[in-house]
Amino acid sequence: MRIQSLPTQLINQIAAGEVVERPSSIVKELLENCFDAGATQIHIDVEQGGIRLIKIRDNGCGIVQEDLPLALSRHATSKISSLQDLECVSSMGFRGEALPSISSVARLTLISRVAEADCAWKVAADGSEKDFDPQPDPHPQGTTIEVRDLFYNTPARRKFLKTEKTEFAHIENLIKKMALSRFDVGFILNHNHREIMNLKPAVSVFEQESRIARICSSAFIENAVTIDFEASGMHLSGWVGLPTFSRSQSDMQFFYVNDRLIKDRLVTHAVKQAYSDVLFHGRQPVFVLYLNLEPTLVDVNAHPAKLEVRFREGRTVHDFIFKALHRSLADIRPGQQEHETQPGNLAVETFVPLPASVASPPSMARQQTFSTSNSSPVQTSLPLQVAEEIDAYTALYPVNAQSLASSPVAQESQGAPPLGYAIAHLHSIFILSETEKGIILVDAHAAHERVSYERLKQQYHAGTVPTQPFLLPIKIQVSAAEAELAEQQHEAFLSLGFEINRSGPETLVLRASPALLQKEDMDSLIKDILADIVAHGMSQRVLEKSNEILATMACHGAVRAKRKLTVTEMNALLREMEKTERSGQCNHGRPTWIELTTSDLDRFFLRGQ
Repeated sequence: MRIQSLPTQLINQIAAGEVVERPSSIVKELLENCFDAGATQIHIDVEQGGIRLIKIRDNGCGIVQEDLPLALSRHATSKISSLQDLECVSSMGFRGEALPSISSVARLTLISRVAEADCAWKVAADGSEKDFDPQPDPHPQGTTIEVRDLFYNTPARRKFLKTEKTEFAHIENLIKKMALSRFDVGFILNHNHREIMNLKPAVSVFEQESRIARICSSAFIENAVTIDFEASGMHLSGWVGLPTFSRSQSDMQFFYVNDRLIKDRLVTHAVKQAYSDVLFHGRQPVFVLYLNLEPTLVDVNAHPAKLEVRFREGRTVHDFIFKALHRSLADIRPGQQEHETQPGNLAVETFVPLPASVASPPSMARQQTFSTSNSSPVQTSLPLQVAEEIDAYTALYPVNAQSLASSPVAQESQGAPPLGYAIAHLHSIFILSETEKGIILVDAHAAHERVSYERLKQQYHAGTVPTQPFLLPIKIQVSAAEAELAEQQHEAFLSLGFEINRSGPETLVLRASPALLQKEDMDSLIKDILADIVAHGMSQRVLEKSNEILATMACHGAVRAKRKLTVTEMNALLREMEKTERSGQCNHGRPTWIELTTSDLDRFFLRGQ
């Protein structure tokens, strides 16, 4: 066939294949337009899961009458006008494809009014980009878009749609995600003339947390830690779930870049690495996080539906997210204190929480809890009052340690530490401790395992990585590209403890490795490190392998079950837990302690009822 120009409507239908996958795709595009219009209230009416009707009304700035035909034409937009604008996009939409693409596969009606206009103007479109006939309408300021009979003219695509219930579930989930990105906007969702969701604008921190609780459940906000870090022009804020509050699926992970909901492998990898040392195997962390950075540092034009972005400095972004979350999770321990920072810019290597007035708003200053149900024992983050060294603590018990430890008078006069004072060693496994608020049960082996593990990590990583030369160098066969990469990353491998050289187009020679990894399969390890560098620009393999060995050493060195501990030993362990990072979980992600408050005990025994 001869080369020919495609009809305009067909061009828009082809574009719709990339933009309009299902009704929720339309809702996403239209909501982003509402955000860009400065709307503070959005009404969404849906019928038959969006297949019959999607109607979205906002109170934004509106569109002037003369621009209505352009709004329904391809590649027409008010968001950008030059390549320079495209390189620093700050709006949600900018391609100018959404409305003409939608109108080519559905019956679209657009009504809009600007503040200074005498009336609104209404126009219909069919994707052909012609025969526009604006008509006056009494619509208030803002814009309403009606999309009826989706895929009425492309029946083959309509067959791929799921049931009404499934399609509406996609819409509802999308609106929840969008609502988390814009707390300043109110959302009302109706399905088949029945109100499903009504979210008012959330200005205060309490209102924002209430919205998160409605969308992600109250259990999430009760088991979350506030994140607020800033460095090198990047700001990470939001909420992350405590390690023992996790899910089997990754369905409660929301990440926003400059208010845009995204899915990114680099971000996922950074979060996974941050949780690697505290999360129970097979579980997924939960989080609602917001990353803000200069628009020039992120390319939002990497995906037609704008679901993915490309960071210009991916390694820097990865390290920032990882270290910010890693440090926050490390600080979750009994008696954690707020870190103080000096005003000024922080280097990218320095990740310190902002002052308490910024990082911990009043409603988040309450104690955080682990809990699987309202009636379960919980693990709380207790305010630090005593943080003595073991020797200083032991001096408090000169002769009759057991009687003194259990004495309420002693506790009141000296101030009970966060994990209290040991009372008994139950079944030679659990430490029973009394606190000012109730009692605490500690798994002695798990707690000692974490304490020992953290001490070993500090000792191992305090200096340069100890290396062990091989008596006979190991030859590793790789691809030419991998050999080239290994040669380029020679200094990086040296910093990891590997002495590796290229001896041929597809051959590497390994002459030394970290002493701790002598029994590892070096061939597989080197190839895995190279694969990580290709995918993420860095590798955590050596750190992970080292930590696995250190964790095994800590496990074998920890106090064994059935070994009876003295009161002094139990109290010494409690004091160590209070000053050890990540002491709330053992090396395998299991909780090390739980708390029962006096209120819990009263409820168990029906006291006061």
